[in-house]
Amino acid sequence: VQLQASGGGLVRPGGSLRLSCAASRRIYSSNIMGWFRQTPGKEREFVALTRWSRSSTYYADSVKERFTISRDIPNNTVYLQMNSLKPEDSAVYYCAMTTTYSWSPKEYNYWGQGTLVTVSS
Repeated sequence: VQLQASGGGLVRPGGSLRLSCAASRRIYSSNIMGWFRQTPGKEREFVALTRWSRSSTYYADSVKERFTISRDIPNNTVYLQMNSLKPEDSAVYYCAMTTTYSWSPKEYNYWGQGTLVTVSS
C-alpha cells in the first residue's frame, strides 16, 4: 500500500492546518492509522492514531485538545486537523499504517512521504 500525505505549509502561531493521508487501496478494519512528526536530529515522535474499525483515537499529550485525527472510510483517507499551532509543532509530518495498536513508530509497516509544517510569524 502507498500512503500519500499532503496539506503541510507555512502558518502563523495560533493558526490551523489540515493534513491528509490517502491510501492507494482500501484500509482494512484491522488497520490502525497514525500520524508522527520529526525534526532534524530528533527521533520520530508519535502524534495521534485512530483505529479504522471504529472511532477510537489516542493523542500525544503535547497535542491533546489541539489536534484531531479523523477517518474518511469511503475515500480511505485519514486527516489530522491541527489548531492553535505553536512554533514547536514545526516538523515533517508522516502518516503511517499498522495492525498493532501502538504509538511506537517501529510497529508501523507503511509510511507516507511526509509533509512539512512550519509554524512561524
